[in-house]
Amino acid sequence: MPHDGQDIAMTPTILPDLLTLTGATIAPLDALLGTATETIKTQVSAEGRVSGKLVEQHQYAAHGLSWLATYVYSLRQMQRWAEALQGEGKFGEMEQLLHQIAFGEYLAQISGGIQMNQGEIIRLQDLGLGADTQAALQTAEVQTLIASGNSSAARSRLVELIQEQGQAAIMFGNSGLEEELEMIREQFRRYAQEKVEPFAHEWHLKDELIPMEIIEELGEMGVFGLTIPEEFGGLGLSKASMCVVSEELSRGYIGVGSLGTRSEIAAELILAGGTDAQKESWLPRLASAEILPTAVFTEPNTGSDLGSLRARAVKNADGDYEVTGNKTWITHAARTHVMTLLARTDSETDNHKGLSMFLAEKTPGTDEDPFPTPGMTGGEIEVLGYRGMKEYELGFDGFKVKGENLLGGEEGKGFKQLMETFESARIQTAARAIGVAQSALDIALQYAEERKQFGKSLIAFPRVSSKIAMMAVEIMVARQLTYFSAWEKDHGRRCDLEAGMAKLLGARVAWAAADNGLQIHGGNGFALEYKISRVLCDARILNIFEGAAEIQAQVIARRLLA
Repeated sequence: MPHDGQDIAMTPTILPDLLTLTGATIAPLDALLGTATETIKTQVSAEGRVSGKLVEQHQYAAHGLSWLATYVYSLRQMQRWAEALQGEGKFGEMEQLLHQIAFGEYLAQISGGIQMNQGEIIRLQDLGLGADTQAALQTAEVQTLIASGNSSAARSRLVELIQEQGQAAIMFGNSGLEEELEMIREQFRRYAQEKVEPFAHEWHLKDELIPMEIIEELGEMGVFGLTIPEEFGGLGLSKASMCVVSEELSRGYIGVGSLGTRSEIAAELILAGGTDAQKESWLPRLASAEILPTAVFTEPNTGSDLGSLRARAVKNADGDYEVTGNKTWITHAARTHVMTLLARTDSETDNHKGLSMFLAEKTPGTDEDPFPTPGMTGGEIEVLGYRGMKEYELGFDGFKVKGENLLGGEEGKGFKQLMETFESARIQTAARAIGVAQSALDIALQYAEERKQFGKSLIAFPRVSSKIAMMAVEIMVARQLTYFSAWEKDHGRRCDLEAGMAKLLGARVAWAAADNGLQIHGGNGFALEYKISRVLCDARILNIFEGAAEIQAQVIARRLLA
């Protein structure tokens, strides 16, 4: 077998001069994306400016542009990953196959139709691109990869390598991260294997909260202060480290992988918009898990339209605030100590300009009395999956918030402050999606190897092994786009576009992996006793929270067209 730069021409499953071949497709893809962007911009512009009304009118095409761009950016990062591994002598047979199949499949979809979801396929003609523009994809390199990149032989060989690597492996394929991050990954992978995976399915079936013991241990490991600067009691690590930790914990159970999300959001809010006093007061306690936060933004009739929030915060004579209104889909609300609460402080407004963010303190609840704080009530929302922290509807009636807990000490800045957290939140959600997808792959692979039908293991059947192969490939594609987003964030660059793409793709990959994993289980997958049934339920939420897929595509399109 060829490894580490050896001649790959002798291996029929891997195309000759692979990196040269895939690299030659990047320029045509960039040109295609550029033409598509200009074509859509013409459709949605009025008087020389992009019109929100026209973007909505041409929403299918605009969202298709977002998916096309996501594929182009993803392949660009796969090429970057592969070239880096080649330079380090680590571009082995498995990595070559992952790379080749990714290009073969995604180029074929770009040419013939990108699967936005199970029922919606976007084609180049839907973007207004004619045959002349599509001819840009008729290069020899693109056509070779479409014809031969994602071959049955390549997928079969990839699965053989995955089986050889075995269940003890951290992942399938070299991630390309530096050694320090891989050491962090290994630490949290071991923790998830020992303390999370053996119990996650029982927590799910019983709809139980994740034990406080787990939260305390994660606090001791620094999960809640991972990216908080050391001067405020955190570890001061990178967003890339957040990705690795979120991925491995979510691979164990998405609920555990999501415990740090609220702390990440709260810390981002305070770091970006808080006063010096608020930073000194809140950040060390968040980092140590002395206090647990929850994000309280969404309302029953607003969904993703945060600008139309109606919950009000009225300032009283003492300089404090009283909050009245309703919130919904609040994760982990009962046993937390503080809410990052978005409310309207200017009653004369009906848009985002009148919103303010508060660090609203509350008393943690118990099973018997989940919401003991005066002025606050709540009820649980029963859900299919993502159960370990529970979801709640909250009601506020004269709920008191100290004036000093107005974030930044200035009203009307809440929406802007929240927007500044979206990059990190979406990167972290993409990492959680990768972890869920990897969990589906782990479970499906084990079942396919152990389950016998017609005298042989399921994995011996090509359509089963092909599902396994494509799970591994798409996980690596989503992983590289997510890591690149984190890298951009760590280097102080705007990355809302890449973060949004990573979240958009990662959520689809997680759902596809879970769905295929269940299909491999057949009827057993539909039984609650099998773990894959939980993973399917958990994966489904990823296309909804932190920006539903349609909202995410809309945001990406607006950025591309700006």
